[in-house]
Amino acid sequence: MPKAAFTLTHPERRTTSVVFASPHSGRDYPWSFVRRTNLNELSVRSSEDAFVDDLFEAAPRNGAPFIKAGAPRAFVDLNRSTEELDPALIEGARRTGHNPRVASGLGVIPRVVANGKAIYSGKITMDEAQRRIDAYWRPYHAALKTQLDQAVGMFGQAILIDCHSMPHEAMDAVARSGARRPEVVLGDRFGAAASDEVVDRIEAAFSAAGLKVARNAPFAGAYITQHYGRPQENRHAVQVEIDRALYMNERLIRPNGNFAAFKALLEGVIAQIAEVGRPKPQQLAAE
Repeated sequence: MPKAAFTLTHPERRTTSVVFASPHSGRDYPWSFVRRTNLNELSVRSSEDAFVDDLFEAAPRNGAPFIKAGAPRAFVDLNRSTEELDPALIEGARRTGHNPRVASGLGVIPRVVANGKAIYSGKITMDEAQRRIDAYWRPYHAALKTQLDQAVGMFGQAILIDCHSMPHEAMDAVARSGARRPEVVLGDRFGAAASDEVVDRIEAAFSAAGLKVARNAPFAGAYITQHYGRPQENRHAVQVEIDRALYMNERLIRPNGNFAAFKALLEGVIAQIAEVGRPKPQQLAAE
């Protein structure tokens, strides 16, 4: 089993209501899992948000906590509900209506990785599925909820930045011919998960760094933004998808020659996003 459900890095002093999280960058593949999969090392890692945890490691230096997954996405998907169990993979799982994510093999225990490649040759037991959920999914979400609750208690609001990466080809269908391709997609579930003001400021941070930003197409946010985004309660959740081609060789799953420069660029973005969650001077004076 993966050694840890998550790693949580605290800032020396918490100065912002922003919480950064990376649920898909885990890369601790247990031997028992690797032995059972049909896939080679590169294929099984193809749905991983490789290096996203490295890219966002500056978050605590800007006063924000940063939580990252330990278990890889191919093992358990933290951006799915525990109810999203796939009958085609898990013995005894019941089909409960049509869920496109589950139908495509991308439930809480994934059946496939990128490009629909099957992870297993057969099924796994319900007991095994529940062990993964209990050992990794529940601790991660308990820790994330605690950080968001603390943000509300300290600052009167919480802003979750759910950090992801996307294949370069993901924008092929939405990029207009001749226009610059979006490099970052912000998902707020079309306004249901975060206020316009918060998303506008996050978009401005990426745009000021010279990055082309789109919203909600083709990624509007999945379980995490849906579950934690409650703007009417001052709880905002924004999914951030970054084009992998900006910093890595997707085929080899290695940092490319631009990795260091892009990480440095992103550090400035992280600082600006952290600023979104800082109390305004008049708020401090009132307190």
